[in-house]
Amino acid sequence: MNTVLITGCSSGFGVEIARYFLDRDWQVIATMRTPREDVLPKSERLRVLPLDITNAESIRQVVEAAGPIDVLVNNAGFGAASPVELTPMATARELFETNTFGTMAMTQAFVPQFRERGAGVIVNVTSSVTLKALPLVGVYSASKAAVNAFTASMAAEVEPFGVRVRLVLPGRSPETRFGDNARAHMHGMENEAYTELVTNVLARMRDDSGPVTHSPDVAEAVWRAATDPSTPLRIPAGEDAVAWAKAG
Repeated sequence: MNTVLITGCSSGFGVEIARYFLDRDWQVIATMRTPREDVLPKSERLRVLPLDITNAESIRQVVEAAGPIDVLVNNAGFGAASPVELTPMATARELFETNTFGTMAMTQAFVPQFRERGAGVIVNVTSSVTLKALPLVGVYSASKAAVNAFTASMAAEVEPFGVRVRLVLPGRSPETRFGDNARAHMHGMENEAYTELVTNVLARMRDDSGPVTHSPDVAEAVWRAATDPSTPLRIPAGEDAVAWAKAG
């Protein structure tokens, strides 16, 4: 029976990805900073483990506890929205520490077993904001675009060992905490130069009337990336993400 380890399973895409694999009879290791088994269906094939992807010891413990796995899904991350000029460097470093370096650290931790076995898949979940320039998400987009870049290089590095690496790029979703997290880290309302822009962007964030991405879109894309060797390196997930990818 195949085993998948998924990061960031406390809500949003992570929960849906875990459910998707459980429904298809996989062993699922769902990780999150503070384990909550109530967010996922009870199953003998489910393990919930604590994990802080910014902490090397936490990663080491998860690798040891998980044992051999077949697929690693790097889904954990958070969003922030504010003008680049007004984004505190502490926030910028936090974004990169989680979204970029955390994903890189998890990848480095599991690649050796895949390479030695000659099989395995890594799926990195980034964002469709890397496909289209949008205001107020410059630093967030940069942290995700960095993952896109190292994923593409790594895919070429490990392919000779029988290891596949793929990217899933979700669009804007009303079902995740991105909007709440982004607003929590927002700066600019206190600066008159950006007040109008921030107000307009906030209004668009609340507007779900256009094409959006739903959690099952992302789960299905991750499943295809994990199980179908013919999938391309970059897989947009969600109606809006697919449209942006075609336009780009």
